[in-house]
Amino acid sequence: QVQLAESGGGLVQAGGSLRLSCAASGRISSIYRMAWFRQAPGKEREFVATIAWSGGSTFYADSVKGRFTISKDNAKNTVYVQMNSLKSEDTAVYYCAAASRRLRVGEYIQDYDYWGPGTQVTVSS
Repeated sequence: QVQLAESGGGLVQAGGSLRLSCAASGRISSIYRMAWFRQAPGKEREFVATIAWSGGSTFYADSVKGRFTISKDNAKNTVYVQMNSLKSEDTAVYYCAAASRRLRVGEYIQDYDYWGPGTQVTVSS
């Protein structure tokens, strides 16, 4: 089992920045890829970004490309997402996810086996 805990959410003005963290614990050795998803009120959960746990390859949703950066610190078992130039449409609950199998990309909810409880990000316009 893998446990995930997000932190760093909050209220920020449009154009501002925020960095979210996701600390993993448990069977870290079983993780192949980690990702961030988000869910806005009344909408389905959507993919944001993913990073390979070993190699570090990344992939982003078009809506955040150029504004968000996903990174990791294996020594701390932590994944981050740096969010810049935030827009009101970025308002959502952000979830961290971990996959215990190899994935070509990892942009679908069903690709991931473990999820954190989420952290709220609110962007005021």
